[in-house]
Amino acid sequence: MPRISRRQFLAGSALALSGCGPRRVPFARITAPAPLVPVNVSASRVIRTTVGLRPFRPSGFVVRAEKLGDKIVIHNYGHGGAGITLSWGTAQLAADEAAKTALRDCAVIGCGVVGLSTARILQQRGYQPVIYASEMPPNTTSNMAGGLWDPVTVFDDATPEFRSQFVAAAHFAHRRYQLLAGDEYGVRWMPIYNLANDKPFAPPRPESVASEIQDLYPETRYLEASENPFQVKYGRRRDIMLIEPSIYLDKLMRDFLIGGGKVHIRMFASAADLAALSERLLFNCTGLGAKALFNDAELTPIKGQLTFLLPQPEVNYCTVGPDDLYMFPRHDGIVLGGSHERGVWSTDPEPDVLDRTLRGNAALFSSMRRAPGRRAG
Repeated sequence: MPRISRRQFLAGSALALSGCGPRRVPFARITAPAPLVPVNVSASRVIRTTVGLRPFRPSGFVVRAEKLGDKIVIHNYGHGGAGITLSWGTAQLAADEAAKTALRDCAVIGCGVVGLSTARILQQRGYQPVIYASEMPPNTTSNMAGGLWDPVTVFDDATPEFRSQFVAAAHFAHRRYQLLAGDEYGVRWMPIYNLANDKPFAPPRPESVASEIQDLYPETRYLEASENPFQVKYGRRRDIMLIEPSIYLDKLMRDFLIGGGKVHIRMFASAADLAALSERLLFNCTGLGAKALFNDAELTPIKGQLTFLLPQPEVNYCTVGPDDLYMFPRHDGIVLGGSHERGVWSTDPEPDVLDRTLRGNAALFSSMRRAPGRRAG
């Protein structure tokens, strides 16, 4: 076989490629997604119903430092319906506040997703935090969450300062969860269908807060009626991450312990109780507990009730809407919601909410048609 010199090879390659220069190679187009499998909704498939209280503040979450005697408390609470979603981002903001001090001996108060995320960020920055908490996973409010990555029910009105914090936290958290995607942490990408009958979906106004996080929702598409597999007037499809709390929080706890962290079970009735701690740098990640600890009159619960059906591994998409309905497919069951009862402290399940959730979702999925091919463009 004749040998070809490097010069001959390059010359031949240049001739072969010369005809390709002006051409534009089109991107591959996805035109035929697999049809969606309907969720089998019936009372006989219900395996549990849970209630969680979202720690909501109309002005948004709090991340700031405060002097408490000889200690510095860095608050990180009030995430509303986005505790899991924003946890890494506000943990980063809280750690930035800590860096402004000369203190290193620190403690995190609270062992939900915000407390654990804060503790992990601190470990990654060279701190050696301990956690004080009255509850640990799987008995935290974070374990009651649906787990969809979507920063909603966070605030009513945003000041410019809060808006900056919110946008920064959302972007940091989104990137961090991307790095954790996979079975180990229970984080996965999947399509979500937002559904409505009252008004069509549209891009956010340029001046809105939502416009600053639109880049965190890839593959957003506003569906024509012929493209919508659900019998509702309006639909939007986008790709989103689903975080499974039972898997994720367990792994986060393990990471903290492997990193040398320790957890002490302890209750605090007021801020004065914190004075007994030896650590001088404290991170308040107590969620609704901050209302009593630090007399936050603005902090209020939003009750949410979830119903779980037997798992359906073949369901690989989420839905939100119409109205308060939503569905997330998890390994521990199909999550059906939902409810948003502001100012309600009861953690008792309500039969009428269960009935509405089942009836509404049953009607939605029983009327589904085969998902048509997505139009390219």
